[in-house]
Formats: sequence, structure tokens, C-alpha cells
Amino acid sequence: MSFNRIYALGLRHLYLIMNSFPRVLDLIYWPTVQIFLWGFISKFFTINSNYYSDTVGVILTAAILYDFLFRASISFNMMFLEEIWSRNFTNLFIAPIKVSEIITSLTITAILRTLIGLVPAVLIAIPLFGVSVLSLGLPLLFLLVALYLFGVSLGLLVTSGLLRFGPSFENIAWASLFFLAPLGCIYYPIEILPSSLQIVAKGLPLVHIFEEMRNILVVGEVVYQNIFKSIIISIIYFLIGILIFYTSYFGAKKRGTLMNMGE
Repeated sequence: MSFNRIYALGLRHLYLIMNSFPRVLDLIYWPTVQIFLWGFISKFFTINSNYYSDTVGVILTAAILYDFLFRASISFNMMFLEEIWSRNFTNLFIAPIKVSEIITSLTITAILRTLIGLVPAVLIAIPLFGVSVLSLGLPLLFLLVALYLFGVSLGLLVTSGLLRFGPSFENIAWASLFFLAPLGCIYYPIEILPSSLQIVAKGLPLVHIFEEMRNILVVGEVVYQNIFKSIIISIIYFLIGILIFYTSYFGAKKRGTLMNMGE
């Protein structure tokens, strides 16, 4: 694995972002809208509900963490789709670049796209709604690691589908996280789900991440067992995502469909 090739691949996508104002605006716009939307919804629940003592803090923090996951996954997918849309996909695989280098480059660069969009939104939430995700303390770092690994895992699964089925699969990139959101128990405890779905939900890192987030903000205690469990599950999904990506790549290479990608 060559660091120079990984750096070059990442630099290409970074130049695409920084030299395009519409791209930067798009990265910042949607997380900011999310903050405003859930901030005002949270204020409404604060007035009309006694379930949380700090409704704005709990719901808005959950929205920020979920948006971090969403941006991580979509950023990974978008950079892969950029190669298809620009008809650079064939060049990418003709060049002496390893699949592992492509995955590493996309994984590293995705965090930059995620932070460009999310940091301004997080900063806006502090003066407008008095909410800062930093109130979670040191556990926040571990929660973000678990979220990022899972987001990239979903990105790997979607890009695997793109390799297998072509650009027509790109709609799944937008739908994947919305499909998992109800089982992730982002804004409500897992007890809300039917018992059969609770079993499925516990197989996702999201449940453990957001349950721990609520535990820290509402109870004021940190259960590191939940944090470590979420990281371990995320790593398992990440490894599965890499395996499926390699399988899809070699399958597409054998069928000869890589050459037609983006045409």
C-alpha cells in the first residue's frame, strides 16, 4: 500500500470540494437546516412534554450525531459516484492503484467532507439553542468513532452495489440510512420497538450509541460497556463491508462490467 497514491486520491477529491463553491455550500446547507429544524422541534417538546428534563439538549444532540453518521456514509458514496459521473472510473482501475488504497483514501477523505458540513452547524447550535455536543465529554470521541466506522461500512455496502449493479443502484445511497433510522432508536429508547424488532436493533451499533448518549445526558452516568460494544459491532460491519466490496470488485472485473461503468 502506497501512501503517495492514497494521498493523491484524497487530494483529488479535496480539490474538487475546495474549488467548487456549490459543493461547499451543499455540504454546509443540509446539516444547518437539520439543526434549525430539530432545534425548533425540540423547543416545542420542551414546552409540551416532561419526558426529558432537557428536551432540546437530548433531541438536538441525537440529531447532530445522526447527521454525522449520515454525512460520513453519504460522503463516502458521493466521492465514489464522482468518479462515475466524471467518467474517471475506468481510469481509476486501469491505473496501478490497489483496491485497498482506494478504500483507505475514501475512508480518510470522507471525514474531511463530513467535518466541513457539520462543524458550522454544531457551532450554530451553541448560541441559538444552548446545545453543545461537547457536553458529552470524552465519551463523545468514542461515539463518533463508532458512528464513523458504521457510516463508512454502509458506504462500502452501497459502493459494492454500484460495482455489482451499476449507477442505477445509486438511489440506495440515499435510502440506506433512512431505512435503518427507525431501528437505530435515535430519538427514542429501544423499549418503544416491538420485542421482535428489539432483537434486530441490538445487532446495530446505533442502538448502543444513542442509548449511551441519552444515558450520559439524562442520567449523568457513563457505561463504557455500551461504548465498547458499539465500537466492536461497527468494526465487524466495517470488515464485512470491505469483504463485500472486494467480492463485488472481483465479480465486476470477471464479468467485464468495470469498463462500462459510467457509460
